Amino acid sequence: MRVVLAEDSVLLREGLIRLLEETGAQVCAAVGDGPSLLLAVAEHVPDLLITDVRMPPTHRDEGLRAALEVRRRFPSMAVLVLSQYVELSYATELLAGASAGSGVGYLLKDRVARFEDFTHTIERVAAGTTVIDPEVVSALLANRGATDPVSSLSPRESEVLALMAQGLTNSGIARKLVVSAGAVEKHVGAIFSKLGLHQSGDDHRRVLAVLSYLQHH
Repeated sequence: MRVVLAEDSVLLREGLIRLLEETGAQVCAAVGDGPSLLLAVAEHVPDLLITDVRMPPTHRDEGLRAALEVRRRFPSMAVLVLSQYVELSYATELLAGASAGSGVGYLLKDRVARFEDFTHTIERVAAGTTVIDPEVVSALLANRGATDPVSSLSPRESEVLALMAQGLTNSGIARKLVVSAGAVEKHVGAIFSKLGLHQSGDDHRRVLAVLSYLQHH
């Protein structure tokens, strides 16, 4: 797997390079600002872009803006955004730009320290899966309102959708909930139906379902 990394903290950037190399990834470029990110991606066209949200010069959302531009230029490129805090608007905006079959992830930096979690996340994102940090999902559950369309889901369906947001497949959800794969398939079908997602391919509908989950919190 070829990776371009963007992180303005030199210490964290070096740590991420080592972590990525331990997973067997090749870090083609490691940069510290949005413009350099775009140049590195254009030069190397990696399999995966990993970027911080906030980078110079304003330390606001330069990394996210650059990631969205990368998604526009290279729709099939996998993108993983790292954030220090749970920022729901950023997660929503990133996912809204996702297309079917292209991996996208939003991960809190604290999760990077957990090597197994980080490894699984980059593998799933690189393979085309949508992965949202569990803490972001928890924040969404805590802020969900009564008029939210997602509130029409049953408790089990909400649980299944939360796990979908974390990038789990149906079989992964079945193992997590200790239920059959068939039961998960029925729940997923009910989720698609209640959210009005019909006949657009299961992979794409999963992204749309998670996007609906993010947008109506």
